[in-house]
Amino acid sequence: QVILMAWGEGKSNIIKASVEGTVTNQIPASFLQEHKNAIFVLDKEASSKLTRINTPWLVEKIVWTDKLIRKAVLGLALHLKKPILMLTDADYIENGMSDLLADSGPAYDINIKIFNKLQNTITGWPGGKPNADDSNRPERAEPSRKRVLIFSPHPDDDIISMGGTFMRLQQQGHEVHVAYQTSGNIAVADDEALRFARFVCDYNEKFGIQSAEAEDIYKKAEAFLKNKKVNKIDIP
Repeated sequence: QVILMAWGEGKSNIIKASVEGTVTNQIPASFLQEHKNAIFVLDKEASSKLTRINTPWLVEKIVWTDKLIRKAVLGLALHLKKPILMLTDADYIENGMSDLLADSGPAYDINIKIFNKLQNTITGWPGGKPNADDSNRPERAEPSRKRVLIFSPHPDDDIISMGGTFMRLQQQGHEVHVAYQTSGNIAVADDEALRFARFVCDYNEKFGIQSAEAEDIYKKAEAFLKNKKVNKIDIP
């Protein structure tokens, strides 16, 4: 018996290729498809791209919840590269969603329902719009001024991933805080930190800028990193 174990979302693509893809030398685990006694032991994340998990309506008859309907319709629109409102009954039938048509169809009604749900998630007031009907808005209107906490896995993720939302929250008078989910000593790789310290020194030399402090910082960092042990806390 052969048992293959995999954990985490990072393994989801290779697991899908191994289980459902073509048997190929490029993916040795794919040969387990032909093994008579092979078992894949996976957690939820590692199995998330498998058809029976990601698109269960293609494998068996399911109970269509609002969440599954939204996921299926969005996936269909992306797969066919068509706007949601242009999906037809034939599109649903040809892509394994005929039972959804029978339960909630026709396609026109399903399309309108999902389109409206998506439209209601889009707003220029991420913290809620004061004195407005918030029954179909993603955030409540009151209190008009809110305390907002943004979790940022990395010190620049808040700006890269949601800089526009961040700016709107501040412009609209909310109290905004950011919680960075990594400490400063692992925010930047050691070699990158040293490279930029060297860049500052080279820049100063190139343009005739006298800065003994920059040289001291570089030499201090170089000496520390040269002898740094694994998991040792960085110097200031």
